[in-house]
Amino acid sequence: HREVPAERWCVTRPDLAQFRRLVRRCVAEGRLVATDWDRFCASDDAIGPCIHTVSSQLIVPFTSSRAGKASWALMLHPEGLLCDIFVTHGWVEGIYEFVDKVLHSWPRGAQHAYCCMLSNPQCLDIGGLVDRPRASPFANALLAARWMLVIPNHQSSIYSRIWCAYEAF
Repeated sequence: HREVPAERWCVTRPDLAQFRRLVRRCVAEGRLVATDWDRFCASDDAIGPCIHTVSSQLIVPFTSSRAGKASWALMLHPEGLLCDIFVTHGWVEGIYEFVDKVLHSWPRGAQHAYCCMLSNPQCLDIGGLVDRPRASPFANALLAARWMLVIPNHQSSIYSRIWCAYEAF
Protein backbone atom coordinates (compact mmCIF):
# COMPACT_ATOMS: atom_id res chain seq x y z
CA HIS A 1 0.00 0.00 0.00
CA ARG A 2 2.97 2.28 0.29
CA GLU A 3 3.88 1.83 -3.38
CA VAL A 4 0.42 1.91 -4.95
CA PRO A 5 -1.62 5.11 -4.51
CA ALA A 6 -4.99 4.72 -2.76
CA GLU A 7 -6.95 5.72 -5.86
CA ARG A 8 -5.69 2.45 -7.37
CA TRP A 9 -6.88 0.14 -4.55
CA CYS A 10 -9.86 -1.08 -6.57
CA VAL A 11 -11.79 -4.17 -7.61
CA THR A 12 -13.74 -4.97 -10.76
CA ARG A 13 -17.35 -5.97 -11.22
CA PRO A 14 -16.32 -9.63 -11.83
CA ASP A 15 -14.17 -9.48 -8.66
CA LEU A 16 -17.25 -8.54 -6.61
CA ALA A 17 -19.34 -11.31 -8.15
CA GLN A 18 -16.56 -13.81 -7.45
CA PHE A 19 -16.22 -12.52 -3.87
CA ARG A 20 -19.96 -13.10 -3.31
CA ARG A 21 -19.58 -16.70 -4.54
CA LEU A 22 -16.57 -17.23 -2.26
CA VAL A 23 -18.47 -15.96 0.79
CA ARG A 24 -21.44 -18.18 -0.10
CA ARG A 25 -19.11 -21.19 -0.33
CA CYS A 26 -17.44 -20.34 3.00
CA VAL A 27 -20.84 -20.05 4.68
CA ALA A 28 -21.98 -23.38 3.19
CA GLU A 29 -18.77 -25.08 4.38
CA GLY A 30 -19.05 -23.61 7.89
CA ARG A 31 -15.89 -21.51 7.57
CA LEU A 32 -17.91 -18.29 8.01
CA VAL A 33 -20.23 -18.58 10.99
CA ALA A 34 -22.80 -16.50 12.83
CA THR A 35 -21.72 -14.66 15.98
CA ASP A 36 -23.52 -13.17 18.98
CA TRP A 37 -23.41 -9.83 17.18
CA ASP A 38 -24.27 -11.15 13.71
CA ARG A 39 -26.86 -13.92 13.84
CA PHE A 40 -27.18 -14.36 10.08
CA CYS A 41 -28.96 -17.40 8.68
CA ALA A 42 -26.67 -19.66 6.67
CA SER A 43 -29.47 -20.51 4.22
CA ASP A 44 -30.27 -16.84 3.49
CA ASP A 45 -29.01 -15.81 0.07
CA ALA A 46 -30.45 -12.28 0.10
CA ILE A 47 -28.73 -10.54 3.05
CA GLY A 48 -25.93 -12.79 4.30
CA PRO A 49 -23.32 -12.18 7.00
CA CYS A 50 -22.55 -8.55 7.78
CA ILE A 51 -19.41 -6.85 6.48
CA HIS A 52 -17.81 -6.93 9.96
CA THR A 53 -18.18 -10.71 10.08
CA VAL A 54 -16.89 -11.17 6.53
CA SER A 55 -13.92 -8.94 7.26
CA SER A 56 -12.93 -10.63 10.52
CA GLN A 57 -13.57 -14.24 9.44
CA LEU A 58 -12.57 -14.14 5.77
CA ILE A 59 -10.78 -10.99 4.56
CA VAL A 60 -8.34 -10.57 7.46
CA PRO A 61 -7.26 -14.22 7.73
CA PHE A 62 -7.02 -14.63 3.96
CA THR A 63 -5.02 -11.47 3.28
CA SER A 64 -2.82 -12.02 6.34
CA SER A 65 -1.76 -15.47 5.22
CA ARG A 66 -1.79 -15.16 1.43
CA ALA A 67 -1.29 -11.53 0.53
CA GLY A 68 1.36 -10.25 2.91
CA LYS A 69 -1.27 -8.15 4.70
CA ALA A 70 -2.24 -6.28 1.54
CA SER A 71 -5.85 -5.40 0.87
CA TRP A 72 -8.12 -7.79 -1.02
CA ALA A 73 -7.99 -5.41 -3.99
CA LEU A 74 -4.18 -5.33 -4.14
CA MET A 75 -4.01 -9.06 -3.54
CA LEU A 76 -6.01 -9.45 -6.77
CA HIS A 77 -4.40 -6.57 -8.66
CA PRO A 78 -0.92 -5.82 -7.24
CA GLU A 79 -0.33 -2.90 -9.62
CA GLY A 80 -3.74 -1.45 -8.75
CA LEU A 81 -6.66 -0.32 -10.89
CA LEU A 82 -7.58 3.35 -11.19
CA CYS A 83 -10.78 4.22 -9.33
CA ASP A 84 -13.77 5.41 -11.27
CA ILE A 85 -16.47 4.36 -8.75
CA PHE A 86 -16.36 5.16 -5.06
CA VAL A 87 -18.69 2.98 -2.97
CA THR A 88 -19.82 4.13 0.46
CA HIS A 89 -21.67 1.77 2.80
CA GLY A 90 -22.43 1.21 6.46
CA TRP A 91 -20.59 -2.04 7.34
CA VAL A 92 -23.67 -3.44 9.12
CA GLU A 93 -25.29 -4.65 5.90
CA GLY A 94 -25.12 -8.21 4.74
CA ILE A 95 -22.50 -9.00 2.13
CA TYR A 96 -25.00 -10.42 -0.37
CA GLU A 97 -27.19 -7.34 0.08
CA PHE A 98 -24.15 -5.12 -0.49
CA VAL A 99 -22.73 -6.94 -3.53
CA ASP A 100 -26.11 -7.34 -5.21
CA LYS A 101 -26.88 -3.61 -4.85
CA VAL A 102 -23.45 -2.59 -6.14
CA LEU A 103 -23.65 -4.93 -9.13
CA HIS A 104 -27.19 -3.78 -9.92
CA SER A 105 -26.19 -0.10 -9.69
CA TRP A 106 -22.81 -0.36 -11.46
CA PRO A 107 -22.63 2.58 -13.89
CA ARG A 108 -22.35 1.83 -17.59
CA GLY A 109 -18.74 2.26 -18.69
CA ALA A 110 -17.32 2.06 -15.16
CA GLN A 111 -14.51 -0.40 -14.58
CA HIS A 112 -12.99 -0.17 -11.09
CA ALA A 113 -14.57 0.38 -7.68
CA TYR A 114 -13.08 1.47 -4.38
CA CYS A 115 -14.94 -0.39 -1.60
CA CYS A 116 -13.22 0.23 1.73
CA MET A 117 -13.70 -3.32 3.03
CA LEU A 118 -11.83 -4.68 0.00
CA SER A 119 -9.66 -1.66 -0.80
CA ASN A 120 -8.16 -0.84 2.59
CA PRO A 121 -5.74 -3.27 4.26
CA GLN A 122 -8.11 -4.73 6.87
CA CYS A 123 -5.38 -6.64 8.73
CA LEU A 124 -3.31 -3.52 9.40
CA ASP A 125 -3.91 -0.65 11.78
CA ILE A 126 -5.06 2.01 9.33
CA GLY A 127 -5.25 4.74 11.97
CA GLY A 128 -2.28 6.51 10.41
CA LEU A 129 -3.94 6.43 7.01
CA VAL A 130 -7.08 8.19 8.23
CA ASP A 131 -5.79 10.62 10.85
CA ARG A 132 -6.04 13.45 8.29
CA PRO A 133 -9.35 12.89 6.46
CA ARG A 134 -8.49 15.12 3.47
CA ALA A 135 -5.32 13.09 2.84
CA SER A 136 -6.88 9.70 3.60
CA PRO A 137 -7.22 6.83 1.13
CA PHE A 138 -10.97 7.58 1.06
CA ALA A 139 -10.36 11.19 -0.01
CA ASN A 140 -7.84 10.21 -2.69
CA ALA A 141 -10.18 7.59 -4.14
CA LEU A 142 -13.11 10.04 -4.05
CA LEU A 143 -11.08 12.62 -5.96
CA ALA A 144 -10.29 10.08 -8.69
CA ALA A 145 -13.82 8.67 -8.96
CA ARG A 146 -16.22 9.73 -11.67
CA TRP A 147 -19.16 8.06 -9.88
CA MET A 148 -20.16 7.53 -6.26
CA LEU A 149 -22.51 4.77 -5.17
CA VAL A 150 -24.27 5.14 -1.82
CA ILE A 151 -25.41 1.68 -0.74
CA PRO A 152 -28.34 1.69 1.69
CA ASN A 153 -29.06 -1.32 3.87
CA HIS A 154 -31.85 -2.93 5.86
CA GLN A 155 -30.19 -2.25 9.27
CA SER A 156 -29.55 1.47 9.66
CA SER A 157 -28.81 4.71 7.87
CA ILE A 158 -25.30 4.71 6.45
CA TYR A 159 -25.08 8.35 7.52
CA SER A 160 -24.95 7.21 11.14
CA ARG A 161 -21.30 6.40 10.33
CA ILE A 162 -19.05 9.44 10.44
CA TRP A 163 -17.00 8.30 7.42
CA CYS A 164 -20.12 7.93 5.28
CA ALA A 165 -21.22 11.43 6.24
CA TYR A 166 -17.73 12.73 5.44
CA GLU A 167 -17.66 10.93 2.09
CA ALA A 168 -21.03 12.43 1.12
CA PHE A 169 -19.72 15.87 2.07
